[in-house]
Amino acid sequence: MNSARAMSKVWAQQSAFNRIVTFSTKATQHAAAAVSSAGAEPPGEEKTSATPPAAAQPPTPTPTPVRKPIVPSNYRFIYPEFLPDPKVEWRNPIREKLDRRRQIDLPEFYVGSIMAVTSSDPQAAGKTSRLVGICINRDRCGLRARFVLRNVIDHQGMEVVYELYDPTIQKVEVLRLEKRLDDNLFYLRDALPEFSTFDEKMETEHLEEGAPVPVNDIKVVLRPRPWLERWERQNLRGVANIDQYIKDKHRKSAEKVQKPWEKYDLMKQYRSTIPEEEQKEVFAEVHTKLHSLELQRKRNKRKRTFAKPKQLA
Repeated sequence: MNSARAMSKVWAQQSAFNRIVTFSTKATQHAAAAVSSAGAEPPGEEKTSATPPAAAQPPTPTPTPVRKPIVPSNYRFIYPEFLPDPKVEWRNPIREKLDRRRQIDLPEFYVGSIMAVTSSDPQAAGKTSRLVGICINRDRCGLRARFVLRNVIDHQGMEVVYELYDPTIQKVEVLRLEKRLDDNLFYLRDALPEFSTFDEKMETEHLEEGAPVPVNDIKVVLRPRPWLERWERQNLRGVANIDQYIKDKHRKSAEKVQKPWEKYDLMKQYRSTIPEEEQKEVFAEVHTKLHSLELQRKRNKRKRTFAKPKQLA
C-alpha cells in the first residue's frame, strides 16, 4: 500500500502543471493601510463613511522611466572617422578596433577651423615638423579619414594632406574652432593670399563650455581668371566677386549644369510645346469624365443590398 501511494504521488507530480500568476498576491499599500486603520478602531463603533474601500480601487500604473541616449546625436558630424567605411572591401575590423582604442583622443574640428599638426619628419632639424593652417577639406571615414591643411608661407601656398590614423602624427591641435559657409574651401587656391595666411605662432582660442560652434561668414575675393575649377557652377556662398569675372556664356552653361536632368525631362518638353489654352481644354474634359465616374460609383454603392449569410461561423 505504501508503495502504491508513493507511485500515485510521483505520477500526480509529473502530470500536474505549473500555475501562472498574472497578478501580485501581496496586499497593496492601500489595502494594508485600510486593514491597519480598521484594526485600530475601538470596538462598538460603526463606520460612518459610505465610500468604497480603497482596496477595490485599481492601483495607479507607475510610469516607466525613459532612458536618455548616452551618445549625443551630433557625434556622427563631430567624429565621422569613428564610423566604419561604407565599402566592405576597405574595412578591417581588427585594425579599426585597435586604432580606435589607441588613437581615440581626436579633437573636434570642421572645415574652416584653424589647426596645427605636429608630425615626425626625419629630414627636419628636431625630427618633427609643425604646420599651422586652415582645414579646407575633410573627407572619407574610418581608417581612411583625412583632412587637408592650407597656409601661405613665404608667399607660397602650401597644402598638406593628413591621414587621421597616420602613426607619424604626434599631435593635432585646434587653434580656432569655427565653421565656414561652404562644405569645402578649395576655392582658396584661386583667392587672394591674405585669406589663406596664418601665423605659425598663433595661440589657441578657447570657447566657453557648451557654446555653439561659431560660423565665420567671411567672403573671400578671387583673383581674375583662369581658375583651377569653374567656381561659378558650384553655388558657393563664401565668395564675394565671382560674378565679376564671368560672362553670359558662363552663366548659361552654369544654369545647364545646375539641372543636368532637364534634357531628359519629357514632361518639360511637352509643357513647353502645348499651348496653355489647349491644356485647359484637355484638363476640363478629363475632369468632367472623372467627376461623372465618381458619381456613378456613389450611386452603385447606395444600390448595394445587405445579404444575410446563410451559415454563421
